[in-house]
Amino acid sequence: MKRRALILGGVAAAIVPACTPSKFKRYNGPAVTFVVVNKSRREMFLLHKDRVLKAYAIDLGFAPIGHKLFEGDGRTPEGLYLIDRRNPNSKFHLSVGISYPNENDRAAAEALGKKPGGDIFIHGKSEKRKKGRNDWTWGCIAVTDKEIEDVYAMVGDGTPIQINA
Repeated sequence: MKRRALILGGVAAAIVPACTPSKFKRYNGPAVTFVVVNKSRREMFLLHKDRVLKAYAIDLGFAPIGHKLFEGDGRTPEGLYLIDRRNPNSKFHLSVGISYPNENDRAAAEALGKKPGGDIFIHGKSEKRKKGRNDWTWGCIAVTDKEIEDVYAMVGDGTPIQINA
């Protein structure tokens, strides 16, 4: 009887994870060739050449106006960067990294006697039903968990991202 219970328990343990939906999706559509973020409109677009594949409402850093100047300022950077890494174990569900800071960002922060910061990502955990609590990140771009699953699958490392004011 114990052997039978062990076998059934082992089978159940193997089957249950297979039934759980994965946060890792597959994408077989046109390649995302560019990401555009419009901070003032709180929009992000995934493009294939000049065609919009997906559009998202976004949250930004807690001080969203202006270019990120230094670590802790709560601003989301502005300018041309690259998607340069991904974090499957992000505390914000999933995340894709943005290549901030660049050489100019480091020089500007140094001129202020500050560090430029880093670890700027597009990540999940934005809850669109929040009331009056938008722009809550430390400088990142946030979408919902479901949306970051799409972004994570669609946007490859090396993809340019233009972040506009």
